[in-house]
Amino acid sequence: MTISGTDSVAFDGATFRRVLGHYPTGVCVVTAAEADKAPTGMVVGSFTSVSLDPPLVAFFPAKSSQSWPLIESAGKFCVNILASDQKPLCQQFSVKGAEDKFAGVTHRVSANGSPILDGVVAWIDCQLEAVHEAGDHYIVLGRVMALEVETPGKPLLFFQGGYGEFAHLS
Repeated sequence: MTISGTDSVAFDGATFRRVLGHYPTGVCVVTAAEADKAPTGMVVGSFTSVSLDPPLVAFFPAKSSQSWPLIESAGKFCVNILASDQKPLCQQFSVKGAEDKFAGVTHRVSANGSPILDGVVAWIDCQLEAVHEAGDHYIVLGRVMALEVETPGKPLLFFQGGYGEFAHLS
């Protein structure tokens, strides 16, 4: 079902971000590399599992992203779930227009050809399945080719405008 209309909404972008900021998100770096080209990567806080059969995941890059076209062109990517102590890595990959986001970053290449960053909690290696437009973002579906827990531990979380880690209540 598709619902569309031309009515304006009763809130602005700042209100939208403030309210949705009360929902914590995990922080990932999506990486990719084309043969004979430098690897690229981008930080996403909008990663989710989609389907077990077939195994699909999704993330939502902004249409304004400079990194997304490079990842799309590769046709494959790896989602690296950051550990709670990897905020500096998150900040390095968040810099728009950085010449080399991989400067000083240790990693290895997956069987699929995408960078797996050292020290991540887990990684999910994917083939690009589909891309759909969604407002000012894209919905990117990836078919999971391989995945593994790399370094069991707490993931890096983003909540109410800041970074933190998960604490068990039980």
